[in-house]
Amino acid sequence: MRRARWQDRRVHRAPKIRVTSFALGQRVCVTRLPFRFGAVTMERAPSLCLRTAVVVDGGRDEAVGHAEDLLVPRWFDKDPGKTVEEDQAALVDAARRAATAALALPAGTVAEVAEAVTAAVHAGTAPLAPQRLRLGFGAALLERAVLDAVARAHQASFFAGLHAGLFGVAPEVTAALPRAPAETVVVRHTVGMQDPLDGDRADGLSDGLPRTLVDAIRAYGLRAFKVKIGAGRKADHDRLLAVHRVLAAEAPANWRCTLDANEQYADLDALEGLLDDLAATPAGRDLAARVLHLEQPLPRHATFDPAHAGALQRIARHVPLLIDEADVDAGAFAAARAVGFQGVSMKSCKGVLRAVAQHAECAALRAQGIAAFQSAEDLTTLPVLALHQDLATVQALGLPHVERNGHHYFRGLDHLPPAEAAAAVRAHGDLYRPLGNGHALAITDGRLRLGSLTCAGFGYGGPVDFAARAPVDG
Repeated sequence: MRRARWQDRRVHRAPKIRVTSFALGQRVCVTRLPFRFGAVTMERAPSLCLRTAVVVDGGRDEAVGHAEDLLVPRWFDKDPGKTVEEDQAALVDAARRAATAALALPAGTVAEVAEAVTAAVHAGTAPLAPQRLRLGFGAALLERAVLDAVARAHQASFFAGLHAGLFGVAPEVTAALPRAPAETVVVRHTVGMQDPLDGDRADGLSDGLPRTLVDAIRAYGLRAFKVKIGAGRKADHDRLLAVHRVLAAEAPANWRCTLDANEQYADLDALEGLLDDLAATPAGRDLAARVLHLEQPLPRHATFDPAHAGALQRIARHVPLLIDEADVDAGAFAAARAVGFQGVSMKSCKGVLRAVAQHAECAALRAQGIAAFQSAEDLTTLPVLALHQDLATVQALGLPHVERNGHHYFRGLDHLPPAEAAAAVRAHGDLYRPLGNGHALAITDGRLRLGSLTCAGFGYGGPVDFAARAPVDG
């Protein structure tokens, strides 16, 4: 019987690779709906693509890999003194800095190269320093491009490569992974702070995709949600009850949600007060009982302050707490657990191999009876590269649900070069459906199908039209 693509485990020794060149390109992506998260509303942003070449085990031929991410403003650095353009330029600089550091390294496994690049970009910064999140963005982008190149060179999927030892990840880390890739994942739909919940479409938008939360539930069969908070105790209370009214009326009876404060609750007393307010009404209690976790209430620089431990631990008795923006380096999760957090977010922009290691760490802690969990969150990962690599990581980790928002705030594959969009649909027909003259993400019964991600490479089986992106000089 022919084995599935993900079952190919012929590699027993991680190859040594050397990065030989890189290039950066970008395209501007325009939202169909404005997306507010924290203190920022996004209506457009460039998507940065990194193309890198590596030689494997000293061979003559180069293997090429790609990675891409939207340059989301004011998330990696929430510095009000910077313009959006300065913020995004700093992310480009982080990518260039990481790729340049990789060129200077001797041959090593993917894991060794990724670790060395991360050390290089973090040099001169203190452990847990907030700027490590931005600097790590570049290292994570380089890591994903190298993972893609090595997987393609060996005609292996990301899942198969992990289990075969292709990337140099320690066996005790990969031993904690599922033995087969997930076939589907539940979509946790983002409810932004400005998103309409129901009612008419006064903005006149009619592009074939859902506009309101009610529309999205009916179109996709949603059962899991992520609700943004951070407008203040009373405003958040009223908004949460309004969201609950919609979910109670429209979603399946078993719906669940998470809350994301995006660093907007520096006053933990106000956050405790919000939870108390919810507990005061039947609707609020029902909502609170369905909350899986509460994400990043404190600003990242304050997250590890022992002075907050008492309040965090009181809140954690009501709802598990998860770090996101505070997950700035490999030591952040342990530091957060010391003050009351139990969970850590999985985002490809923070490092895929770190997420794999955190998955094993959570499993080891649970085996000791210590509460610990990992949750897949989104930073507007758009098709094809960013979305597919993120989903391939979720698939390999076996996480049951993933926040997805790019399909709601951007229209289908419209942001892609036409040839690349067509190739994506041909290679991944299970992930896309027709939408007018193009295609959009296919969410059915609240789930995405992931089977086609176990292709050669890091989650994407088609060609990347890098030439259709504008070169990034410098």
